Amino acid sequence: MASDGTPEAAQAGAHSHAGSRVTISVDAMGGDSGPAEVVAGMELSARKNPEIAFILHGDEAELAPLIDGSEGLSDRCRIVHAPRAVAMEDKPAQVVRNGQDTSMWSALDSVRDGAATVAVSCGNTGALMALSMLRLRKLPGVNRPAIACLWPSRNPHGFNLMLDVGADVRADAEDLLQYAMMGASYARNGFDLDCPRVGLMNVGTEEHKGRSELKAAHELIAQSTDLGGFEFVGFVEGGDIPSARVDVIVTDGFTGNVAIKTGEGTATLIKDLLRESFQATPLSKIAGILATPALKRLQKRIDPRRFNGGVFLGLNGTVVKSHGAADMTGVSAAIKLAFQLAQSGFQERLAARVASVGAPGQGDGATQQDGDTA
Repeated sequence: MASDGTPEAAQAGAHSHAGSRVTISVDAMGGDSGPAEVVAGMELSARKNPEIAFILHGDEAELAPLIDGSEGLSDRCRIVHAPRAVAMEDKPAQVVRNGQDTSMWSALDSVRDGAATVAVSCGNTGALMALSMLRLRKLPGVNRPAIACLWPSRNPHGFNLMLDVGADVRADAEDLLQYAMMGASYARNGFDLDCPRVGLMNVGTEEHKGRSELKAAHELIAQSTDLGGFEFVGFVEGGDIPSARVDVIVTDGFTGNVAIKTGEGTATLIKDLLRESFQATPLSKIAGILATPALKRLQKRIDPRRFNGGVFLGLNGTVVKSHGAADMTGVSAAIKLAFQLAQSGFQERLAARVASVGAPGQGDGATQQDGDTA
């Protein structure tokens, strides 16, 4: 793989000894299913992509046998011993004070020190965000980082992007403007869109509806379309999240988190109801067999594992948060997302875009750095 020309790509430490691999730092101990499932997801990614290398963080005594027994990982994975793990019930403040020897802390330090380009963790979301802000720091000008997630949609690229989905339950007008800028940068580079369409989540599409901060954000975002290189479609509602009307949905962390959890639960409900319906009678069982190919296509289309991975935006480094209950398929999807972001030089382009918010008149330069033009 040719170098992407970014500062990270120029750092020898961020690549494996092969000299051409993107190195991803993985917290092995954070998921609900344990390190074996995380390593299985890494192995799946390694089989699909020879350009990925790993730094794995956790209990070496537990991890070494898993790596040694993997033909695909043994020659491109280095283990960094971290004796403790951050538990799902741990409070972020406690982890910040006492988490120096945890696998999560160690995984983030590999990105901070330039040994890896992206960190991936299935662990405690609050602790991961708190540690990410502590170890990586926020980009200049960013008040509140955001978590961006992919959502299945009717768009040709198959997904919409929504942020924030849980980094902070609050967001004022300036925060929502930054989310719009960062989300547009993500969509431009991740979806290869020249001019992403951005919508602001509200209880209605009329301009007079919503809280005062939403009305103020509407005005700020509408004034920043040229600088941000996006099209603002105005207010959108919940029904627009999977639609082809927008590419990026901007909202506060409380609303976004409720929406994504509702979507995951609905997808599971549909799957269960379909299974029950096709097993109800002998005739429906036959119909189920005949419909199997179509049902498999549908399952793949809405499978939450396929778009697993929330990206922390607004930090001096890229962090991908995998679902805590992710299996090997979900972990592999998060690693794939991390690899794509690292390979594209996304972090530098995002930093340039955020910097442009406070630098009117620099829009043309920021646009070129952000990969908007050929």
